[in-house]
Amino acid sequence: PFMILNTPFTASGAVDWDDLAREALFVDRAGCAGSVWPQGSSGVTTLTREERLQGMAVLAKALSGRRSTLVLGVQGRDTAEMLDYAKRADALGTGAMIAMPPSTGRSMDDYRAYFTALAGVARVPVIVQTSGGAPKLPPTTELIVALAREFPHLAYVKEESEPLIPRMQAEIAARPAMKGIFGASLGTGWLYEMRLGLDGIITGMGMYADLMASMWQMHERGEHDRVRDAYAAFLLMRNLNEAVPDTDLYVMKKRGLFKTTVRRTTAPSAGTPATLTEFVPNATEQAEIEHRLAALAPYLRPTGA
Repeated sequence: PFMILNTPFTASGAVDWDDLAREALFVDRAGCAGSVWPQGSSGVTTLTREERLQGMAVLAKALSGRRSTLVLGVQGRDTAEMLDYAKRADALGTGAMIAMPPSTGRSMDDYRAYFTALAGVARVPVIVQTSGGAPKLPPTTELIVALAREFPHLAYVKEESEPLIPRMQAEIAARPAMKGIFGASLGTGWLYEMRLGLDGIITGMGMYADLMASMWQMHERGEHDRVRDAYAAFLLMRNLNEAVPDTDLYVMKKRGLFKTTVRRTTAPSAGTPATLTEFVPNATEQAEIEHRLAALAPYLRPTGA
């Protein structure tokens, strides 16, 4: 499992860099393969260029010498913007990069040119994310496999586009050209994906990094019934986050990873501050969160351990 880091904010809406580093270190101690930032679960669209660059530097310093891999998100609206972030990530010595397709792309040829340009500057593994590009235009599996064959360091995919399972199966069939096939979608399909033979997951579940690491370890040991039981308890929380939005932020704060449950809904721009929301559960919501979270207690450990 690779955890996409949620971006923490102060009460005033500034990025809390200390909490971001704390989250990454928790993911490392929990036994996950790496931390990923900034992607969709990080609220990347609400971050300024300067914040993205500062966050990259904060994480590179925090995870220097650590066991897990830092994967920096370098996507941009177009090739020029993507290359700006990719060159900075390369200079910081990131362990890997990940990129959504360009949101201004209009064809597979546009996507091919964008990822070919990224291949030219990246000296580390690159994960191709299939969502986040132009609306209703995910990169085809044929393009993903072709890129992997031409550029072996681009032979990794974060697959979350429909039809999901057929796409994953096509990528599995393209091994050994494809070196890493990862699920996503907030972990909602991970149990099936493990049993299909995927290489892991890339998801914004940093608040459950220890649980995710434990499930993968049990999977590798062939303890499939235990994985099923742990995953069932995890789905109780995923389901609740749909009914009570920002439950995940509550868990972040409860576990001592974040100081607030504040998030941005828009980015700051041209002197206009970001718009913010803060999750404060009522008594009924809090009771339900705590009731369901208790089912995960056997799989969680102190965040400082």
